[in-house]
Amino acid sequence: MSDTEPVFIGIGEQPSGRYPNRPFMGDLVRVGVAAVKDAGLTMTDIDTILLIPCLHSPADQADLVFSRIVEELGLNKKVKCQYMVHSGGSTSDNTIRTAAGLIDSGHAKNVLVLQAEKWGSAPVTEMIDMLTANGIPREWEKQSGVSFNAVGALIQQRYMFESGSTPADMASVCVALRDWANLNPNAMYKDKKLTVEQVLGSKMITDPIRAFECPMLADGACALVLTSRSNARALGKDRVVRIAGEGGVVSHYSIGQEREVGKLGWELAGPAAYEMAGWGPEDADIAEIYDSYAAVLTSGLEGLGLAPKGEAARMFARGEFSPGGRLPVNTNGGLLSAGHTGVGGGTALLTEGVRQLLGRAGSERQVEGATRAVLGGSGGTYMDSQVLLLEGVSA
Repeated sequence: MSDTEPVFIGIGEQPSGRYPNRPFMGDLVRVGVAAVKDAGLTMTDIDTILLIPCLHSPADQADLVFSRIVEELGLNKKVKCQYMVHSGGSTSDNTIRTAAGLIDSGHAKNVLVLQAEKWGSAPVTEMIDMLTANGIPREWEKQSGVSFNAVGALIQQRYMFESGSTPADMASVCVALRDWANLNPNAMYKDKKLTVEQVLGSKMITDPIRAFECPMLADGACALVLTSRSNARALGKDRVVRIAGEGGVVSHYSIGQEREVGKLGWELAGPAAYEMAGWGPEDADIAEIYDSYAAVLTSGLEGLGLAPKGEAARMFARGEFSPGGRLPVNTNGGLLSAGHTGVGGGTALLTEGVRQLLGRAGSERQVEGATRAVLGGSGGTYMDSQVLLLEGVSA
C-alpha cells in the first residue's frame, strides 16, 4: 500500500425516481458539490473530472462531452481535464480504473466522478426506442423484435433451466431487493413492500419475466471523489476505501453469440480480481452486483463464487441475501428497486459499496463491520463482466 494508492474519500447522491422538475445539470452540480464537501475538499481542489454518460438526451450528452459541467461548477481554467468513459452498465468499473491510473501515475491529484440520468421523466416512447436499438444487432436480432426485456428473459429462461429454479425462486430476488430499498431513503421504491405473490401475479412481459421483475426507469445522480492515500491522510481522514483487486472480460456483442447465457462471463472475470486482492469470495462482507434482471444477479453471484452453482435464487428464497441474512446483496435496493438510472445503475451500486465500507449507510441499512465488498458491473446486452474488490481501511 503506497502513498500514491488511489482511495475513495467522498460520495454524493440524489434520490432516484421520477423528478421531471429537477434539471439534469442541476442534479450533476448538486451531487458534485455534495461529494466534494463530503471529501473535505473545496471545489477548486478538483483537477480532473470523469463523466459517466447519460442516454436520455443527445443534447444533454453533448453538454457533458463539451465541458458544460466545468463551467457550472465554476472551474473554468482551473481543472486539468474532463472527459467521458462509456461501457454501458460497466462504466463505473472502468471509470474507476481510469481514475485510479491517473492518481497512481501522478497525472491527477483529486478526481471527481459524476453521473446523472433522467430515464424516469424522459418521454416513454423515446426510451422504448432507445432500449430496442442500442446494443441490439440491427442486421439480425432487432429485425426479429429482440429488446432488452427479451434479452433478460432469454438469460432467465436458461438460468432457470440449468439451475432448476422456480418462478417463485426468481421472484424472491425482487422481494429481497425491495426489502433493502425500504431501508434506503434515496431508493425509488423506499415505501412500497413487495411479496412473491405480487410478483407472480403481475403482468407477463416476456416469458418468464413479469412486470415486477423488470427494472423501472428512473432519474438519479451520483458522485464520487478519489485521491491518493497520502492526500487522504493530510486531510485528516480516519477511514478510506481502497481498490484491492479488479478483473474483467468482454464476452460478446450480440447475445446470440454468447454460448453460456445462463452464466455470462463472471467465472472468467473473478479469479484475477481475487488473486490481486489476496482474498476470496468467502471473505466478502457485502456484494453489489448489477441486477437489471434477477438472473443477471444470480449468475453474477454464482460466477463470482458468492453462491454455489445453481443455488443463488433458492438462497434468495431462504432470505440469505436479504437484510439480516448471511451475505447482504445490493444493499441500496439495486436497479430493480432503487431504480434503473441507465448507465448510472452500476454507479449507484458502486456508491453504495463505498458508503457501506465508510460506515455511512445509516442505522437501519449499515452492515455492521463491513470491510470488504465485491462489486460487479455489466454493459450492453451483458457484453462484459467487470469486477472491483474494495476494502475499507484506515488512511
